[in-house]
This record gives sequence, structure tokens and C-alpha cells, in this order.
Amino acid sequence: MEKIPVTKTGFATLEAELKKLKTVDRPNVIQAIAEAREHGDLSENAEYHAAREQQSFIEGRIKELEAVTGRAQVIDPSTMSGSTIKFGATITIVDEETDEEETYQIVGDYESDMSKGKLSISAPVARALIGKEEGDSVKVKTPKGTREYEILKVAYK
Repeated sequence: MEKIPVTKTGFATLEAELKKLKTVDRPNVIQAIAEAREHGDLSENAEYHAAREQQSFIEGRIKELEAVTGRAQVIDPSTMSGSTIKFGATITIVDEETDEEETYQIVGDYESDMSKGKLSISAPVARALIGKEEGDSVKVKTPKGTREYEILKVAYK
């Protein structure tokens, strides 16, 4: 089985979600199903059907998280150094056309969140940046067209 790269922080977040699903959400939905059953006819019981749908979602997410955490290759970016961009790097880039600066950390697919500056390793921008160094320029094919970025800073936190 192929390992899934994940940062130390991302792994802790995934484990916390898994624990919450197992210890809080799963028992709550089981209780909701039991209460809905007490209301009688299940064929027209919206509460029962909603609770069963929620249970299905929770069980699916538990299986997914167990698979991910079981195959995770945990990488601690704070133990890394250098000016070459690798998984876990926090990078500052500037769009050479608009002069907009952006800072991202390159993380695993299951922990990416663009609103928090967490860029997935499989994103086109991240793939183009891997192996480059501070001062390099890169061309990236994005859904909005080809963009050029200059790498201003590479850090490992």
C-alpha cells in the first residue's frame, strides 16, 4: 500500500476528528435513531431517515480516516531545513503579473485548506514549486491560465 504524506499537525487533526466521530458523533446518532424508532412508523419518519443518513456519513468518514491514518507517513517540517522546496515547506511567492504575495504551506491532500494557507501537494502550484529554491521563477498551468510566480522565501516551521 502506498504511504500518504501528512504533516505532524495534520495527522493530529485527523486523529482528533476520528476520535470525535467514534466517541461523540457515533453514540449521538445511535441515540437519535433509537428515539426516532420510538415514534412508530419508520416509512414516514423523517427523523429516522435523517439519523440513518447521518449514521451512514459518519461510518463512511470513520473508515476513510482509519485508512488514511493507517497509511500515513508523518513528516515533521520543523525538523527540516534548507532553501529547496519540499513537502512541509512554508513558502512565500509573488505573482509576477499582479505583484500579489501569498504564503502557503505544502501539505498532504487530506489536510489541505486554502483558506488557512494549506496547499495540497497534488495541486498544480505545489507540484511546480517542489524542488525549486528561493529566487527561482516558475510557470504554473492553473485553471485560470498560465501564471508566473517568483519564490521569495522558503521556511520549515
